[in-house]
Amino acid sequence: MYYLGVDVGSVSTDIVVLNRTFDVVEKLYLRTKGKPINAIQEGFKILKEKYHDEQIEAVGTTGSGRHISSSVLGADAVKNEITAHACAALAIDEDVRTILEIGGQDSKIIILKNGVAIDFAMNNVCAAGTGSFLDRQAERLGIPIEDFGDYALKSTTPLRIAGRCAVFAESDMIHKQQLGYNECDIINGLCEALVRNYLNDIGKGKEICPKIFFQGGVAANKGMKACFEKALGCEVYVPEHYNVMGAIGAAIIAKETVAKTGATNFRGFDIAESKFISNSFECEGCSNRCEVVRIKNGDSIIGCFGDRCGKWTSTMTENVGRGA
Repeated sequence: MYYLGVDVGSVSTDIVVLNRTFDVVEKLYLRTKGKPINAIQEGFKILKEKYHDEQIEAVGTTGSGRHISSSVLGADAVKNEITAHACAALAIDEDVRTILEIGGQDSKIIILKNGVAIDFAMNNVCAAGTGSFLDRQAERLGIPIEDFGDYALKSTTPLRIAGRCAVFAESDMIHKQQLGYNECDIINGLCEALVRNYLNDIGKGKEICPKIFFQGGVAANKGMKACFEKALGCEVYVPEHYNVMGAIGAAIIAKETVAKTGATNFRGFDIAESKFISNSFECEGCSNRCEVVRIKNGDSIIGCFGDRCGKWTSTMTENVGRGA
């Protein structure tokens, strides 16, 4: 018997399968490409060859696309990224006090106390330091992103790069290249700048205490990890499944939810072959005139999103509660 967790983000869709002791027995990293339903279906085509519907005891979703994925999957729990990442980290180590999380398009910090998230912050607009920004710089330099951190660790000359903005950081890197600085020093300078920016912006006013976990795809960058340790003056731990911690947390939360409700709402792996259609309409119920997105599977409406008052989403919630 297994628990399924799905984290739908702007860049990637992460799917994990946990056993009853919360060990990761399967994990998939898929590009969302602006089509979250397609990404989920792609993952389920892989999973349906290995697992049966009745083996899945609970399903949880998180990420920016958690609501749409919940409707498609029949999720038992829908939680924000803060709760999901905190839950996954605490399941690994109850002594975690701070979580540094940097994903494809956003960054966040989570402060924990006595096993509870008591504070958090996220980046606002600028994507400097996120995975997509680092991917672009690696591509521009002609270096595989997997080797980016190794280059930073080879640096011998400290180099200061402007890191307050993605545009300024890239311009400064180009300028330093034109001055003849080597790639290792430039990449290390970039890592230091991004860590400095993270701590001054997202971490501003936060009490960052050990034990510290570094989560999200960017945690694979050894240069970023080293720069965080240098700036904070303590060890920063990267958990084994750092890149799918949100999905792990969603699966654990779903397990706890089903323990209370007694049964899962999971629609089954056959959704991999379903024909989902989305359309939108303008609700005329009040002056807000919300643009509501409606997801259909054949003739059945399985989800509605975008209404401010909850008129349409609450209807879907009631239907799910009746087993629809």
